[in-house]
Amino acid sequence: MAKKRTSKYKKHVGQVPGAIVYTGDKVSEKLFIESFDYNPQQVVEVELNNVEEAFKFKSSNTITWINLNGLNHIADIEKIGQHYDLHPLVLEDIVNTSQRPKIDEYDDYIFISLKMLYYNANEDISIEQVSLVMGSNYVLTFQEAEGDVFDTVRERIRNGKGRIRGLGSDYLLYALIDAIVDHYYIVSETLGNKIEDIEDVLFEGTTTDKMSQQVLNLKKELLKVRRAIFPLREIINRIEKSNTKFVHEKTLQFYSDIYDHIIQLSDTIDIYREMIWSLMDLYMTNISNRMNEVMKVLTIIATIFIPLTFIAGIYGMNFDHMPELHYKNAYYIVWGLMIVIFIGMLYYFRKKRWL
Repeated sequence: MAKKRTSKYKKHVGQVPGAIVYTGDKVSEKLFIESFDYNPQQVVEVELNNVEEAFKFKSSNTITWINLNGLNHIADIEKIGQHYDLHPLVLEDIVNTSQRPKIDEYDDYIFISLKMLYYNANEDISIEQVSLVMGSNYVLTFQEAEGDVFDTVRERIRNGKGRIRGLGSDYLLYALIDAIVDHYYIVSETLGNKIEDIEDVLFEGTTTDKMSQQVLNLKKELLKVRRAIFPLREIINRIEKSNTKFVHEKTLQFYSDIYDHIIQLSDTIDIYREMIWSLMDLYMTNISNRMNEVMKVLTIIATIFIPLTFIAGIYGMNFDHMPELHYKNAYYIVWGLMIVIFIGMLYYFRKKRWL
């Protein structure tokens, strides 16, 4: 039975522009808010009890990262949006989990929407939308649920590793995007290993009935990865060419590095795409070869029995005046002739390499 498909866009039908409607399916997630407030000398990491506790960081002299998990909490997202003067269309895009990766520039902040990819314990690809808002001294991130790819960034802030605590919010934004892109490499590598495993099985000729479904699943995974990665080129390109006051010139070289990574990933995805099409062709070729092998065996068997059936048909006719019928050893002679013909045809087929 075909899987029943539901539409995420029905929730938006009839809504006014800027209406905040959560389109995801994680409606029971608890609200979790964490903050990292730091400067070169110190860092304060706090789990906030409510969104109101995040308001004080807007006008601080430090750099602040506020991470909110739980897009189903519309009221809390509206509160933090109002305090940080986020446009209603930005709030709409934050809770719209079907949003294509994009970037919007405003007077006081930059809004970026990305897709976070990772493989779960069942080796199924998971996609989660991550929205980032960067202001002069803060970065807000919005996720559907707990669990992300930012642990390395958290450790760098806690331990003061690298230059992250010595630079501004533009570098923090870079670090978060870079963490997402780095996990694209892990996803890409896992996807490549899956393709190579199936390729090895197909070349060995040990295909199964589930092989076509595995190839189809790989194709779907590749399309998901492609939809997440390809728009990133436009986003990073916009950041590099923008004249916004929030991104400093010395930070742009780091975004250029991300752009190079995205180009490399895009090329890899294109190669995987060609490989998957080749896998499908190879699978169909194997199926055809198996069918040809079966037909060859059946044809050989039928060919062998044609002369034997002919002989049996001749001597099965009810005529009194057939001289061989009255031979004492006629029965054994006919059997011997049939066996000789059978062995002779097998030898001929093997010599022709048809067997």
